[in-house]
Amino acid sequence: MKISYNWLKDYISLSESPEEISSALTQTGLEVEGVEHVEKIPGGFEGLVIGEVIECKPHPDADKLQLTKVDVGTGVLLPIVCGAPNVKQGIKVIVATVGTTIYPTSGEPFKIKKAKIRGEVSEGMLCAEDEIGLGTSHAGLLILDTEKPNGTPLIEIFESGSDYVFEIGLTPNRGDATSHLGAARDLKAFFKRPIEPRQSKSLKTEIDRPIEVTVENNEACPRYSGLTIRGLKIEPSPDWLQWRLKAVGLSPINNVVDITNYVMMSLGQPMHAFDADAITGNKITVKTLPAGTKFTTLDEVERKLSDKDLMICNDQSGMCIAGVFGGTQSGVKDSTTSIFLESAHFSADWVRGTAMRHGLSTDASFRFERGSDPEMTLPALQMAAEMILELAGGQVASEVVDIYPQPILPVRIPTTYQNFHRLIGITLPNDQIIEILNLLDIQTETIDDASFTAIVPPYRSEVTREADLVEEVLRIYGFNNIPLEETLSAGYLSSFSEKEPYKLQEDLSTYLAGKGFSEIQTNSLTNPKYYKDLGLGGEPVEILNKSSEDLGYMKTSLLYTALESVRHNINRKAKNLNLFEFGKIYAQKNEKYKEDQLLAFYMSGDSHEESWLEGARKIGFHDLSRVVFSSLQHLKVVGYTTEPTEDPALEYGLAVKLNNKVIGKLGMLKTKISRYFDIKQEVFYAEFLWKDLVKAAKVETSFEEISKYPEVRRDLSLVLDKKVSYNEIKDLAFKSEKKLLNRINVFSVYEGDKLEAGKKSYALSFFIQDKTKTLTDKGIDKVMNGLISTFENEVGAIIRK
Repeated sequence: MKISYNWLKDYISLSESPEEISSALTQTGLEVEGVEHVEKIPGGFEGLVIGEVIECKPHPDADKLQLTKVDVGTGVLLPIVCGAPNVKQGIKVIVATVGTTIYPTSGEPFKIKKAKIRGEVSEGMLCAEDEIGLGTSHAGLLILDTEKPNGTPLIEIFESGSDYVFEIGLTPNRGDATSHLGAARDLKAFFKRPIEPRQSKSLKTEIDRPIEVTVENNEACPRYSGLTIRGLKIEPSPDWLQWRLKAVGLSPINNVVDITNYVMMSLGQPMHAFDADAITGNKITVKTLPAGTKFTTLDEVERKLSDKDLMICNDQSGMCIAGVFGGTQSGVKDSTTSIFLESAHFSADWVRGTAMRHGLSTDASFRFERGSDPEMTLPALQMAAEMILELAGGQVASEVVDIYPQPILPVRIPTTYQNFHRLIGITLPNDQIIEILNLLDIQTETIDDASFTAIVPPYRSEVTREADLVEEVLRIYGFNNIPLEETLSAGYLSSFSEKEPYKLQEDLSTYLAGKGFSEIQTNSLTNPKYYKDLGLGGEPVEILNKSSEDLGYMKTSLLYTALESVRHNINRKAKNLNLFEFGKIYAQKNEKYKEDQLLAFYMSGDSHEESWLEGARKIGFHDLSRVVFSSLQHLKVVGYTTEPTEDPALEYGLAVKLNNKVIGKLGMLKTKISRYFDIKQEVFYAEFLWKDLVKAAKVETSFEEISKYPEVRRDLSLVLDKKVSYNEIKDLAFKSEKKLLNRINVFSVYEGDKLEAGKKSYALSFFIQDKTKTLTDKGIDKVMNGLISTFENEVGAIIRK
């Protein structure tokens, strides 16, 4: 949003420099992202002076050129070659001296240099109005009628005008600051300086030809004000008004439309002028129209309305999308002679919904979405009407319409000084707190030594809580004025949980990146078709104010958007993918909504590129399991178990359980799901409920001395029933030998015709170590015999010799 330094001075006396004002605005919460120096006339007429043609005669070698000698007050006549048809002796003209840069109305600026034209010296240039940016005429020199002495700078005759414009990054909660008055209010509190009152004239109804107004939807339109003016004339705005609008980035259109924009930028109240002759039936109705009704907006786009779009209608059709965009048929045209001037307060929720549905963002919707001031409709209407009568003529043809059935009352917030001191961190004098609030137009009552009640005006719609009042005081007192302790310490951190999910997430992300994985972040919104066709996850949450039908549901599974990303990469020849994602899923049940964060892994393609040493190998289940279980190990999650799962998304896989609760799953994604997203290669997928991993993760670090005694390896080959899993073997081994068995490794698995049906063979390595002494053969044999006995008795294993 752009705010003009000169325009601010209409509302508050400012002697501070633009840089100081920029700093003040930023400190009060209106962050100034940049300050631009703008000029009404580029260059500000620098180097242009008044000159008098003392001598004028034809150029000897050019029929259309004249040789002139010009007095510019230096005592030396300048020779200047000129081709203008109206140049002659005795006229006063505008002279661009050597070294001056001139800025034409169209075209690029250029610098005047001493030159020879057809053999004659020329030390300057006599100027037409378009050559110095004063207008568009190039018929001849701009001849001056002035008594000013020769050599007088042109700026003394023509006001060039310059300004400083602040680019403010306005936050969504500051609807009160969408105008010059709004910014001036904050400066009023910061500098303790009054707002300059605007002088108003009384509006006298000269003819009685009103337009009837009815509001059918008071929820969407709590207040509607308006006025009819007839007999006006549409023409270009005066120069000062056009300059003001251009300075803040608005394009002048005509006097009436420019005035409505001027009032909006001044007071923050969007306005709209209807051609009164287009209001058929001489009646305006504020209402909604049936869903699907077609309406063409000013950008000449035909739109289908929702039954939640508030419309300003005549007795036949809609004329304007309330608070957002006007229509092609009812706007002010060059032929307009009568208008109905609208100044209304529309619901922020209704305007925001409509703007999002239609993908529209206008200066009006920008303000209404943030919350306009319901008390500003009449002052804005008064200001606009006065300006129209002055600049466009006409007569007031009705009394002021003001439909306001349920006035929006100030918010009353009881609070205590103690809470201010607690939240700020220091003790401010009670009277200073009251003073700042009063300077911000927040009145106070029932004041005693401990508490008071703040009365917040309706234009501060975002100030609703005690904490908001504290923020108001702080932004004027100055966040920078809150002192730091002399000795900084982190002792206060002891009250926080030692496991911070975001730190664990950052740590695991770094770990996975080191493993060759790339993180993806996908949209929380997804296509309703995915859920209807695949049905993954819980009952979906549908978006009410959809920006697109393809983004109509909150996603119930991370797979929907992740597989879009996998497909996108594969289609661009990046088929070998190792991806992970921290994402949220959403569901509803019995009108209650649920949100969960998941950690997911996606692997597809080849595990590595082919080379002269070995060929490519497709990613398999164990590539996924390796990275999943190493991630659990990295988080120091222990005590989990795995078991086969029949998850509807997986062809095959494992469920990971902790304390008899399933916390995750991993496996090969069902082919029908991959094919649904037009992915023709296998996709391996895992997901975990992140809060369960955070809860199970260990953040402490322990150390132990490296053993001085060697580790011993012994191998066994077991023939087992196919139904016996490796996990069962591992659990039995550690149950049999709790003290000396360090780890187990499977280095071969065989299933084939050399074994009887229903059997398989595991070749296992057992690593044994005593950390207090060197193992003897007798001790090793005892451990191995114990393991063999356990396997034979518990799972019917046959030990192959």
